[in-house]
Amino acid sequence: MNCLKVIPAVLLFLGISQAKAQSTPFKSPDKTVQCKNIKEGKFLRNGYPEEIWYMTVKDNVQTEYFNGGKNFIKSTLVFVDDCNYKAIVMEKTVKSTPIQIGDVFNNTITETEKNALKIQSKIDKKQFELVLVKVK
Repeated sequence: MNCLKVIPAVLLFLGISQAKAQSTPFKSPDKTVQCKNIKEGKFLRNGYPEEIWYMTVKDNVQTEYFNGGKNFIKSTLVFVDDCNYKAIVMEKTVKSTPIQIGDVFNNTITETEKNALKIQSKIDKKQFELVLVKVK
């Protein structure tokens, strides 16, 4: 039943993320993927103003902020290796999302260009791509 709640949100997120990722191809990708960039900092998504969404990562804790920072989803990051990590949802204040505490997102950083990271994310056999830009 929990899976049925997650799938609609993931599909919506998938559509938005794929559209954004496809509209921002990397012109000069780094020769070596710079995976360490995800381990700490502040990140934005292309096409989303900071007032709508931004993310911070510090001490293996990822916090996604929504609605001008009023709501959040906090996840613990477990690194499998430099470019592969799991984000396990630990806390949330966003009520309108089907993402639940305990959900696990498997992430792979596939490409980087300067401060931009292209990430493949999987949950419940669904896969989507997003591009994050490190701003701090």
